[in-house]
Amino acid sequence: MTYGPPIPVIIDCDTGVDDALALLFAVRHPGIDLRAVTCVAGNTDVDGVVRNTLTVLETAGAPAVPVARGAERPLIEAPRSASHVHGHDGMGDLGLPAPRRTPADVDAVTLLHREILASPRPVTLVPTAPLTNIALLLRTHPEVTRNIERIVFMGGAAGAGNATPVAEFNVWHDPEAAAILLTAGVPITMYGLDVFNRVVVPAAEVHRLRTSTEPGARLAGDLLAHRPAAPGTTAGGTGGTAVHAPADGTGGTDEAAGGLGDAGALCAVVDPRGLTTYRLPVEVSLAPGPARGQTVVDRRSRIGEAELHEGTREQALVDVGLEVDVPRYVKLYLETVEAGGTG
Repeated sequence: MTYGPPIPVIIDCDTGVDDALALLFAVRHPGIDLRAVTCVAGNTDVDGVVRNTLTVLETAGAPAVPVARGAERPLIEAPRSASHVHGHDGMGDLGLPAPRRTPADVDAVTLLHREILASPRPVTLVPTAPLTNIALLLRTHPEVTRNIERIVFMGGAAGAGNATPVAEFNVWHDPEAAAILLTAGVPITMYGLDVFNRVVVPAAEVHRLRTSTEPGARLAGDLLAHRPAAPGTTAGGTGGTAVHAPADGTGGTDEAAGGLGDAGALCAVVDPRGLTTYRLPVEVSLAPGPARGQTVVDRRSRIGEAELHEGTREQALVDVGLEVDVPRYVKLYLETVEAGGTG
């Protein structure tokens, strides 16, 4: 695939395991100009997120990308980490060395404001975390929207959630921030759980990455090994269970297939044809109770009785990802991460 001029991208993350996979891809893909990375509490505390982000960029051989510390808690809710998924350090407890790099001497909102307005081309903003930093940016500096091409965020779900039966973690962690994002007034793509859980790297490829002598590719393999496919999911994303090849070394490995997670949102930035989206009204449920944090995606073909009797509501129109070409994105990810360490 040939690419035009690199797309200016800023990632807002809570590095974790799959955010790290996304960073590795962004650093190494020739179609991405990674201009900055901002950090927010989510998978682990914000200081851990900063540390993990710097470590990943260093391991990937990234240029001097500015990294800034952001919000340490949601706008209203108490902070709630996902250490049961990402390990106590947020990076699968892999024992990675402390980074030599240091963060920028400005906060995340200041860095976002500066880098968005300084970009010679409109920026694609890719949040893969709770949306607190983005909400603070939009409320403090609404003028940035004039130089944002699109926001591609990992969050939400049209179907089942993971933090609750109906709410995805990033939106559930800070529902008010997600609601603010949807009013940004720029094109928005929702890369939610409906596609997030389907892009899975086969076990043999995970093993190959883990045995690589190149640090970035090897890190990708170790991270994928910490993100086994969800029960009932195969490498093709169509159901079943991950198959472990024989442990005697004859044609296989002991690793399970591993989910790309957040990295799929970056694949969608450089190769949007791999993601099938539908332009649909979306709103975030903010009321207390079991539906708080749900992204309510209206997939009806016509209005219902509620709208007829009570009037229509103002809802943001969002390009919601509902189908994904799994082999295409797996191939894109592997080729990018492995080729990036050879130049």
